[in-house]
Amino acid sequence: MMDCYLPEGRPSTTRRPADDALAILLDAYSSGQILEGQAISCSADHDLTVQFGNITGVIPRVETALGIEEGATKEIAILSRVGKPVCFTVIAIQEKNGMLSPVFSRRAAQRAALQHLYTLPEGAVLSATVTHLEPFGAFLDVGCGVVTMLGIENISISRIAHPAQRFTPGQQVYVILTGKEPSRGRVTVSHKELLGTWLENADLFSRGMTVSGYVRGVKSYGIFVELTPNLSGLAEMQEGVLPGDRVSVFLKAILPEKRKIKLLIIDKLPPAEAVPPLRYFITEGQVSGWQYAPAVNPHP
Repeated sequence: MMDCYLPEGRPSTTRRPADDALAILLDAYSSGQILEGQAISCSADHDLTVQFGNITGVIPRVETALGIEEGATKEIAILSRVGKPVCFTVIAIQEKNGMLSPVFSRRAAQRAALQHLYTLPEGAVLSATVTHLEPFGAFLDVGCGVVTMLGIENISISRIAHPAQRFTPGQQVYVILTGKEPSRGRVTVSHKELLGTWLENADLFSRGMTVSGYVRGVKSYGIFVELTPNLSGLAEMQEGVLPGDRVSVFLKAILPEKRKIKLLIIDKLPPAEAVPPLRYFITEGQVSGWQYAPAVNPHP
């Protein structure tokens, strides 16, 4: 992803102020370059005051985000930017009371980021930042504050009860572009394709290992234990084990031809202190024709 279209708050060689903030602002005014500053306050009229180096500018309410003017974006999207980085373009350089008073547009930066996303092929890998979590999915900044929702069903192959079992707000993640809807001003994304196929994940383990995992399902015939976000095995029934428990398991058998892993639960473990880090098998380029695992032949 081009540096200027990264999510807000990312280290960027093109968006940050240098020693001469005024020269950068004047150049950006003529070139349309996207910059980034810090929102330091929000007025009663919902205009944002933004610090860029040693210069303070204003983002008028209608320029704070795509959809604000039309009512499609809620006002909380403005208030919640205070104290955080914001991308913008320079749309005016004014003088007020003898002082420079530039006017910025976050909406224009977001529109440019969206137009860039529309030029990418489906399957393109994007760098994103988790903004907040809901039971049904994770909201991600996919560029300059453009937010899209990643549905919980597209986070991983192993099903989870809540996105907080995978992500934390502010976390950097990777997703693939799955759809473009210019008429609605949005894109759609998925995540599970970047966490590896069944075989790629199974190759991380071998028979006889003991590892930790998470209980994701308890059935009459056994207990499903997640070894990685895209790989689970089936353990024998054991009393007192519940979904969400962290357990240690012994790998009794790995059967690639049947896509099965047989486990034995050794012990219940204390809850993890933090969300486990994600292992990505792909972090750049494009994903096309992804298949988690080939169909199992019941009569080999």
